[in-house]
Amino acid sequence: MSTKPGPAALSYPTRRQLSQSPFLAAAAGRRPARRPVWFMRQAGRSLPEYREIRVGRGMLESCFDPELVCEITLQPVRRHDVDAAILFSDIVVPLKAAGIGLDIVAGVGPVIDNPVRTAADVAALPRLRPEEVGAVAEAVRLLVDELGDVALIGFAGAPFTLASYLVEGGPSRNHEKTKALMHADPATWHTLLGVLTDITITFLQVQLRAGVDAVQLFDSWAGTLSLEQYRQFVLPHSQRLFAEVEAAGVPRIHFGVGTGELLGAMSEAGADVVGVDWRVPLAEAARRVGPGKALQGNLDPAVLFAGTEPVAAEVRRVVADADRALTLGATGHIFNLGHGVLPDTDPDVLTSVVELVHSL
Repeated sequence: MSTKPGPAALSYPTRRQLSQSPFLAAAAGRRPARRPVWFMRQAGRSLPEYREIRVGRGMLESCFDPELVCEITLQPVRRHDVDAAILFSDIVVPLKAAGIGLDIVAGVGPVIDNPVRTAADVAALPRLRPEEVGAVAEAVRLLVDELGDVALIGFAGAPFTLASYLVEGGPSRNHEKTKALMHADPATWHTLLGVLTDITITFLQVQLRAGVDAVQLFDSWAGTLSLEQYRQFVLPHSQRLFAEVEAAGVPRIHFGVGTGELLGAMSEAGADVVGVDWRVPLAEAARRVGPGKALQGNLDPAVLFAGTEPVAAEVRRVVADADRALTLGATGHIFNLGHGVLPDTDPDVLTSVVELVHSL
């Protein structure tokens, strides 16, 4: 199993002090002045200003334009008064920067030029050099100057989720090629995950050295795995990743979709905050995660289409459930959706959710 140390541990610069940040307080187990809220995919297609600024610009092209990344990241902060911004990027950005042939196809997602399915394919994968994501670092520096007291979250795709794209060649419903490689050739699988862990560590270290205040690891497809598969084929690599960015001293968030059965194992990966999707109540998630972690979540994104009163009722239910989680060992709660903002969501509904959460 390739879980050997990857990129050399780095020293991190002194970062800005955001002592009044509700987001950072909740993530660190302190009492925030108000319950913090932000939304996954808060910067994106639900905002008309985003659609306007993206006209004629491809997704990957946009992710490597520091000024554009800065503006898009700031848009939901201005509009919604959320307690954290999340860097506008995509999970395949470090793969593209390293030189792996891929594109993001509208309506499909990431499509890989040459899928990775053999030991030779893995051996041929490039590594990521920090300078190859220099545009991302510049975007972070611009944002730190612009955000004032609002925390900035950096992020990356988890090694398993990146591997699933590389092996399948694109998005997959059943991940049959991925699971076949895991079970048929575990040595090649772990070598692949080791390479992707190195790439992800480098990508997060670049963001951390540029000044992000927290990081989130998206394991978008981990929910397709059984608990045994997750423990055997994924968890050791996620543990190494979180360990190698611990020295930055910022909150680390771990999130996956459909991972209710994996929450206990995911809590062992080393993050400070565990994201919970809408399928598992937060109080139950607290039992599965165990004490000593903050929770993030978990309003169903589809509920935002239900109308004013049903949305408010669900927000109140999630907050009450989170309060029960705090009595069961969770150290804090960050209000969020259980997945990303859906493209057709009314932005005014998101703003009203933020106002309600802040008022409770």
